[in-house]
Amino acid sequence: MPKVLISDPLSTQAVETFKRLGVEPTVVSKLSPQELMDMIGDFDGLAVRSATKVTPELLAKAPNLKVVGRAGIGIDNIDLAAATNAGVLVMNTPFGNAMTTAEHALAMMFALARHIPQASASTHAGRWEKSRFVGTELNGKTLGLIGAGNIGSIVAKKALGVGLKVMAYDPFLSEDRAKELHIRKVDLDTLLSQSQIISLHVPKTPDTANIIDATALNKMQKGVMVINCARGGLIDELALKAALETGHVAGAALDVFAQEPAKENPLFGMDQVICTPHLGASTAEAQEKVAVQIAEQMSDFLMDGAVTNALNAPSLTAAEAVQLGPHLRLAEYLGTFAGQLTQDEIKSIDINFEGELRDFNTDPLHQTILAAVLRPQLTTVNRVNVLSVASDRGIKVSVTKSLGDKSYASQISVRVITEQKDRHVKGTLFGDHPRLTDIKGIKLESEFSPHMLYITNKDLPGVVGAMGNALAANQINIAQFHLGRQAEGGEAVALVSIDAAPTPDSLAAIAALPQINQVAYLQFP
Repeated sequence: MPKVLISDPLSTQAVETFKRLGVEPTVVSKLSPQELMDMIGDFDGLAVRSATKVTPELLAKAPNLKVVGRAGIGIDNIDLAAATNAGVLVMNTPFGNAMTTAEHALAMMFALARHIPQASASTHAGRWEKSRFVGTELNGKTLGLIGAGNIGSIVAKKALGVGLKVMAYDPFLSEDRAKELHIRKVDLDTLLSQSQIISLHVPKTPDTANIIDATALNKMQKGVMVINCARGGLIDELALKAALETGHVAGAALDVFAQEPAKENPLFGMDQVICTPHLGASTAEAQEKVAVQIAEQMSDFLMDGAVTNALNAPSLTAAEAVQLGPHLRLAEYLGTFAGQLTQDEIKSIDINFEGELRDFNTDPLHQTILAAVLRPQLTTVNRVNVLSVASDRGIKVSVTKSLGDKSYASQISVRVITEQKDRHVKGTLFGDHPRLTDIKGIKLESEFSPHMLYITNKDLPGVVGAMGNALAANQINIAQFHLGRQAEGGEAVALVSIDAAPTPDSLAAIAALPQINQVAYLQFP
């Protein structure tokens, strides 16, 4: 039974979800980094919120770890590159708290426009300062959204309902999607100069860090209001403070900060600033939803291989995992075949999916092939880290789709090119059973078995008998024998399924036959 460590608080319903789906959860709390490193080695999964830090040092102590699940959207506490290099899948729950965060951004907008926190504090203090808190009507104003994805699009829909005009800057927003949302897609400078209210809804990346800096603030209208319920570090806080002090920015509402927990901040104490302690996702409904969702996602992956909301691997639904199961085995076998025969530095790997496979989600297949090809040289490679590993080693990867050979409903072709060789192999499914169909252009049909000999030879009379005698002399029993040749008298290939692993001496005896060019022992799971 797979085991998952829950190191940050998740609901009891999430814990029960793990159990119901066949995963054994262990709940701990407030572990020090060292305590977590001391116990992580036994677990297949780690479920976190934002407190646990998933570092390279932690990953180095987790040889069995397969997946890290973040109950929430942000992964600032997870070293994604280190997890990918370690072959650990990282998944989050990007949709579970979208509504809650959007509602918080809207609440901040209303509170900012009507000075609600300040007016509440003043009234509690016994002052009746009605003229001090004259607000701003939102109806008819222009809201500029920096980011119109899951959360930004919800904000847009709700903002339109209260009479705001909405424009958005988002490089990934299509014109059709903008029309569907009834918003105007603009460039960043247009948004900054034409919006009375600006709300941020993007992740923090090298491209978005300090996207609101002194230059951006100077492009805004005087009296603008700025809201950030996305990620800390999107706003240059010192530049915002200066703009607030001059009155260029009328007010700011911030739920996130560059440094969190934010016990100190240059914006604290400013009357024009509303601050909350990263409450965007903090509703009972959202906390429950993302906790159960991450439990379901992690369990589906550990039990069935389904990949949902992964940040470093292609998605694969449970239905796709079942549908692709036999093809994944074929992909593993073909990659293993080519990888075991490749001793030299790999220059490129070309993969082609033929026939019906053109319509499949083939990302998991080609990553399985790549990992299997590289595994004899790099034992820790897997589907999660293989693209990174291939890139680091300068291996060019090409994936194509074609009609292929109409003799088969579908076929997978793998070509591994080194400085010395160009090795090419094809395979298909007979029912759900993987079969080899072609080796370097030589047609043959062969099943895969745990122990196989791959033999290349000259197509001459007596070769099969000589091989059979050599195998018998070395106490090697033949289970199946498959032959193929390019042309009469040309190069030939033999695939021999045998009952047990051969000894080095027996392989040497076969290789010593004058008709034999090459003999290799291959193992398949």
